[in-house]
Amino acid sequence: MTYCVGLLLNEGMVLLSDTRTNAGLDNIATYRKMFLFEDPGERIIAILTAGSLSVTQTTIARIREAIDDNEATSESSIMLAPTMLKVAEIVGNTLSTVRNDIDSKMEASKVSTAASMIVAGQRRGGAMRMFLVYPEGNFIESTEDTPFLQIGEHKYGKPILDRVVRMDMSLEDAQKAMLLSMDSTLRSNLSVGMPLDLAVIRRDDCRVSERRRIEKNDPDFARMSQMWSEALRDGFTKITL
Repeated sequence: MTYCVGLLLNEGMVLLSDTRTNAGLDNIATYRKMFLFEDPGERIIAILTAGSLSVTQTTIARIREAIDDNEATSESSIMLAPTMLKVAEIVGNTLSTVRNDIDSKMEASKVSTAASMIVAGQRRGGAMRMFLVYPEGNFIESTEDTPFLQIGEHKYGKPILDRVVRMDMSLEDAQKAMLLSMDSTLRSNLSVGMPLDLAVIRRDDCRVSERRRIEKNDPDFARMSQMWSEALRDGFTKITL
């Protein structure tokens, strides 16, 4: 499984994903779940993936093939699509087609082929938008009322986001909230694991503003995790019945 989360704020976007794929206690591997497609200054599109690895990898491969196709059009390539809404439609249609193809091959084994994606980005002159694409290919969009979207093992990391995320928060505070959300998930669910991929996209830059891979022994992440644990314990002791 995995945990991916995206925040859409006034200043821009923050995206975070883990890299663990778990097919049993003795079969754990690391695969990238964040994919960035960039034409600096013109267009930036990020896709985060969760669920069946065969479905998500095939979907990303087909999206890349469509981009590289010499006969690509605005109907087939996310890098030529006129709007982010059209990008979400292309990704959703590709995901749905791949899932149906693999479903027919996996029917007898009863293996889940469910997969979902977060699609986010901006083209020059257009609005910055973020969508959650479901396994069937349909999607919902992030709004001011719900400025963050999650896929995968999201329940452990949701409470802190519900309490602190606001559209007007800084990108720095947003990164802190995201990493603490991930830390809570890492502590409570073994199917989510390091390393982590973090990306920041400032509004109207149409490029990746910051990108980091956070390894298991990262001192800054370890310090933040320790401080968060201490703050929770301290807060708990101060509360009276």
